[in-house]
Amino acid sequence: MKKKIIGLCAILLAVSGCGKIPTLDNGEEAVITFDNDHMISVNEFYNTLKETYGLDTMFVLADTYILETEFDDYKDTARETADSTVDSYIESAGGEDEFLTYLMQYNYQSIDAYRDLMYLSILQNHAIEEYAKLQITDEEIEEYYNDVAIGDMEVSHILITPDVDDDATDDETEEAEAEAEATVEEIIARLDEAKDNGEDIEEVFASLVEEYSEDESTIDDGGALGRINYGTLGDRYDELVSAAAELKVGEYSTEVITTELGYHVILKTNEYDKESLEDLQEEIRDTLSEDYITDNSSSIGFYALQHYRNEYGMDIVDDEVAKQYSDYVQNAVAAIQNAELEE
Repeated sequence: MKKKIIGLCAILLAVSGCGKIPTLDNGEEAVITFDNDHMISVNEFYNTLKETYGLDTMFVLADTYILETEFDDYKDTARETADSTVDSYIESAGGEDEFLTYLMQYNYQSIDAYRDLMYLSILQNHAIEEYAKLQITDEEIEEYYNDVAIGDMEVSHILITPDVDDDATDDETEEAEAEAEATVEEIIARLDEAKDNGEDIEEVFASLVEEYSEDESTIDDGGALGRINYGTLGDRYDELVSAAAELKVGEYSTEVITTELGYHVILKTNEYDKESLEDLQEEIRDTLSEDYITDNSSSIGFYALQHYRNEYGMDIVDDEVAKQYSDYVQNAVAAIQNAELEE
């Protein structure tokens, strides 16, 4: 073992190009030397870095340790996500050299450094999500279950999107939206007529899907969205789900339903009993925690990370960095309080 260590030291010295690190008169090792024998010591270098980047460096080192320990089962996912994201950036930039040139504009000295920062950011976001879940009480979950949660439904829809270009004027946009709404009302009128004539509404609806719908993914299946509930299709469909919940099986919407995707006419074809509170509680917790993050967007990042730092008993023993951290906490709390007063 000793021979291996000596060999390694020899290699390192050969790579560095010197056998001895220069020292100042006071015995401190040098980091930088000049032709006139002036030297910058390790301590001077360290103290300057500490004063300039000490707090940021502390957060990187401390949060990486804390969050990797706390979320050990998630760190591989975080690393894979970071690597995949950075690799896609490299490809978009045209290669590693081009991407590094871009990064250096923002003081990143290597792609690996950027990967590590991305990795830590993903861990921090995960910590925020988990912290938000801790803020949700059993009482809030039960209240949501009783007042909001519903059973799954099967729904078909017809999507009409306003014909609006990116460079359309306000008047053109308004006109296109009015035309789309008029088309929806025309579809509803045809469904009303079919109902009065005793026709099979599902068959009529399917034919109207083929004639009108702009959702290419559901046209061949009569507009069927499948078995849905809040969150199944993402937040963009929440208005549609709410409208479907008000319908009985076999009923269609008689008012214009608006989502981020456009305007809809829907037909409710089936519904299921609501699952038990026990079965839904984690799903409800996730939903409520997402709302909590949205409602506390200006403060949750600070409080979440402080929570885990305190849980791990983080204690800054260096006086300069401790002062920077104290100032940071005071300023962050003041900013959060001011933001809350302005809301």
